[in-house]
Amino acid sequence: MPIRNLEIFCENTQKYYQFHLGTSLKDIYEKIRPDLKYDALAALVNNEVQDLSYEIMKPKRINFIDITSLDGHSVYVRSLCFVLYKAILKLFPGTKFKVEQHISNGLYCKLDDKSISITEDDISHLQEIMQEYINEDLRFYRDTIETKRAVELFETKGLEEKKELLMTRHQPYTSVYRLESDIDYFYGVLAYSTSVLKSFKLMHFHQGMLLRFPNRTNPEEILPFIHQEKMFKIHNEFKRWGKILDISNIGDLNKQIENKSIGDLIKVSEALHEKKIAQIADRIYKRKNKAKVVLISGPSSSGKTTFSKRLAIQLMVIGLKPLNISLDNYFVNRDDTPKDENGEFDYETIDALDIDAFNKDILALLDGQKIKVPKFSFESGKRYYNGETMKMTRKDILVIEGIHGLNPKLTRMIPNITLFKIFVSAMTSISIDGHNIISSTDNRLIRRLVRDHKFRSYTAVDTLQRWESVLDGESKHIFPYQEEADVMFNSALPYELGVLKFYAEPLLQAVFPIETEHSKAVRLLKFFSYFQKINVREIPPTSIIREFLGGSTFRY
Repeated sequence: MPIRNLEIFCENTQKYYQFHLGTSLKDIYEKIRPDLKYDALAALVNNEVQDLSYEIMKPKRINFIDITSLDGHSVYVRSLCFVLYKAILKLFPGTKFKVEQHISNGLYCKLDDKSISITEDDISHLQEIMQEYINEDLRFYRDTIETKRAVELFETKGLEEKKELLMTRHQPYTSVYRLESDIDYFYGVLAYSTSVLKSFKLMHFHQGMLLRFPNRTNPEEILPFIHQEKMFKIHNEFKRWGKILDISNIGDLNKQIENKSIGDLIKVSEALHEKKIAQIADRIYKRKNKAKVVLISGPSSSGKTTFSKRLAIQLMVIGLKPLNISLDNYFVNRDDTPKDENGEFDYETIDALDIDAFNKDILALLDGQKIKVPKFSFESGKRYYNGETMKMTRKDILVIEGIHGLNPKLTRMIPNITLFKIFVSAMTSISIDGHNIISSTDNRLIRRLVRDHKFRSYTAVDTLQRWESVLDGESKHIFPYQEEADVMFNSALPYELGVLKFYAEPLLQAVFPIETEHSKAVRLLKFFSYFQKINVREIPPTSIIREFLGGSTFRY
C-alpha cells in the first residue's frame, strides 16, 4: 500500500511541505528547522496547542512556539512542575506535593505532610535531582487511557483530588503524562523532553519552596524575586477558609453541586465578602480623624467598582459619608497624552493623568475648601467643568477608585497619614487539583469575556485580542505597587466559575480555528470542561459577580 503524503503549511517559514501521514511534530520540526531563537516547546496546529508528539493525520497549518510566547512559557512551567514532582518522589517517597499559588514571580509549592520540615539542604538536593533529570533528556510521554483506569492509578498514589476531578468530569478517556514510571495529569500540554528546561531555580520559601522560572521576554535570566508578603497572607487566609468549608479544588465544588448543597456555599461565600468589607470599613473608621482619602486599586475585572460601592455602604453604616472622585476625570487633554513605543496614545500610564491638578484639588478638599469637580469627555478628548462642586465636612471621606491608586506618584503632595490604600484582586482560592492551580489572570479574563459581551457587545475574539496588552499594562502600572496597600481584598468567589461557564462557553465556541485567538478559546473550553454548571438564581443582587453577569442593584 503506497504511503500517503500530507501537505502542511509552516507559519514560521511561510512555506508548504509534504510529510507522510502520521509524522510527528517533533520529526517535522527536525526536518524544517524553523528559525526559532529558543527550543521549540510545542506547536499551534490550526491555532490549537499540541505537544511535539502529536501526529498529523490531515493537512494542517503549523506554528512552532518557544518560551517567548505565552503558550510556550506555560508549557515550560508545567513541564518544570512535573520534574519537581518526580524529584520530590525520589527524595521523599510517598509524600504528597502541592502547587499552591503564583507568588513573588514563581510558584509556591509545599509538601502536604506536616511531619516533614523542608530545609535549605533539602532544597539544594531537590534542585540537584531536577538538574540530573534535565541532563538525562528524559522523554515526557502522553498516554490516553480509560478514565476509570486513570482514577485507579491516582487513587493508588493517594492523589484524591485528581481522582475526584476526573470522576466528576464524566469523560470516558483521559490523557495522562508519564516521566519514566511516574504518572501525572496536567491542564495543558508538556514539552517533548526534559532537556529543553535549561533554566530554573528552587529556593526555600515559607513552609515550602518557590519554583522560579525564566523571564518570557528574556529567557536567559530568571524572573527576579519580589517580596509579596501581604498577597501571600491574604491568599493563605482564603486557602484555609476553603479547607474549613471542604472546598479546595474543582472536584470538591462539583461534589457540592451534585449533592445540591451549592446554595449554602453561595450564601457563606457572599457572607464572608460582606464581613471582610465591613472589617475594612471598621479599620478606616478607626483612623477617621487622620485617614480621609481611601484609594482603591486593582487589575482589570477584579471587581473594584462593586467593591467600592459596597464599601461605601459599610462606611455609611458606621457614620461616615463617602464622596466619590473618579481618576478618569483627571486625564490630561488628548493632545497632551503620552505615546507608547508604537506611537499610540498611552492611556494606561500614570502620566496620562494631570497629577498636579489632582493633588491640588485633594489638598483643597482636605483643607475644607470647595472645589470645582472636573469632568472628562472621551468623545472630545478634553477636560471640562459643568458647575458641579464638592466640599468636605467632618464626617466626609473621599473614595477614589482607579488603577493608579497605589502609585506613590499619584499622591506625591498629599500627606501619607491621610491615605488609606486598598488593593482588590480575584485571587482564586480553589485549584484544579494538587498540581494544577487556577490562575487569577484566567479568572479575571473569564469575567471580562462575559462582561464585555453583555455590556459592550464585544465578541470573545475582541476581548482575547486585547488581553495580552491589558496584562502588560498591569505588570507596569498596577502590580509593582500592590504591596503599598494597607489592606487587600480577595474578590474571587469559590463558586463563580461554575456560574460563568454558562455564559462564557457559547462565546468561546464561536472563536473559529482560523482565528489566532482559537488556541486561547480551546484552552478555556477545556478548563470549563472540569466544571459543572451552577444556576445564577441564588446569587444576590449585590454580589461582586453581578458586575459581570448583570442583575446588580448597583448602577455602573
